[in-house]
Amino acid sequence: MAGGARFPRCARLTGQQAFARVFARPVKSSDRCFTVLAHPNALVHPRLGLAVSRKVSKSAVMRNRIKRIIRESFRHHQDSLRGLDCVVLARAAAAQQDNAVLAAALQRHWRRLVSTCAPS
Repeated sequence: MAGGARFPRCARLTGQQAFARVFARPVKSSDRCFTVLAHPNALVHPRLGLAVSRKVSKSAVMRNRIKRIIRESFRHHQDSLRGLDCVVLARAAAAQQDNAVLAAALQRHWRRLVSTCAPS
């Protein structure tokens, strides 16, 4: 794996407090497949949290596919997301879409959040 393509522990949003900070005052971006919440952090790297529940799909295989796509998209866009904590909430419609549609939707969310959260 290339050096910039890994997903190390420091890039993960872990712990209840970290998620609570994002949920407390989020910048939101939503569509029919995902709701992405973001909040600035004091770090030089972005962090990602995932919420893909059984309401999205009863199949663990399908939920894991969605999570893999989210992580892969995050890895490719992490340079532009520096200083943000992001939580991606999947919706049931995501389970019906193919990988390319989900990746395109996430790319739109990342762009929208970067432009919204950019320092003034």
